[in-house]
Amino acid sequence: MQLDRALDAYLRHVTIERGLSEHTIAAYRRDLGGYVAWLEARGVSTTDAITATIVSEFIAERSSAQPPPAATSLARLQSAVRGWHRFLAREGIAQDDPSARLRPPKTPQRLPKALTIEQVERLLAAPAPDEPIGIRDRALLELLYATGARVSEVVSLDVDDLAHGDVLRVRGKGDKERIVPVGSYARAAVEAYLTRVRPALAAKGAASARLFLGARGAPLSRQSAWLVIRAAAERAQIVADVSPHTLRHSFATHLLQGGADVRVVQELLGHASVATTQIYTHVSVDTLRDIYATSHPRAR
Repeated sequence: MQLDRALDAYLRHVTIERGLSEHTIAAYRRDLGGYVAWLEARGVSTTDAITATIVSEFIAERSSAQPPPAATSLARLQSAVRGWHRFLAREGIAQDDPSARLRPPKTPQRLPKALTIEQVERLLAAPAPDEPIGIRDRALLELLYATGARVSEVVSLDVDDLAHGDVLRVRGKGDKERIVPVGSYARAAVEAYLTRVRPALAAKGAASARLFLGARGAPLSRQSAWLVIRAAAERAQIVADVSPHTLRHSFATHLLQGGADVRVVQELLGHASVATTQIYTHVSVDTLRDIYATSHPRAR
């Protein structure tokens, strides 16, 4: 099969059958598009012409690029290449899988960076309390920290997702739905936004069921939400780098520090595997060290 047709077939598969997110599919399209362009530049035009040697040469060339690619980027590229070839072999589009012996590089485990509780409180208090956009921003930040939801999940929320009062219906990766409790601070902030701000914003644009709207009435984008977080961090004078995922990391870390079970946190975050959640248990090592130093009779 021609390479472009084979790639289209795979992208349809991961979109329709596997239900991957738009961002993951965009990454697959970008990585595999580069792979296909590399193959075509070397005269490879069909899937059956790809050999294990060719796959190895592609990965070796990418690995030795200058500047060197990040280990996570290289691992993602290898995963995309292996997934495509496995699909082609399984569907009978290619005779075999030339990437079968390809092994992804080991990526260093990086601990998520979390804010302190005091920093979170400053961040949440940063939006102007008497301005409509400030009220909206406060609701957005409170909801992110209260639920640990991804920023893409929060901007995709509809008003009806809050219909149950103290719980939120979140649609995560693969369109999997989970129920997350919402604390009183976030509920109050969202209620203030819904009653005092959202009706006026909604009147400016086309009818939308989305919970968070922009200044012109259109649904708030991920990029706009990122700018809200960055602006709040600047106003709160937080020196640490605050990204859209920072509140999610802080949510998980603070729950575990407060004694929450790791499997409960896994459920709240929407992680498919508890191993993904367990990385947060290492973040509290400073707390463990402090407790040991103050509790053990011969620690100091």
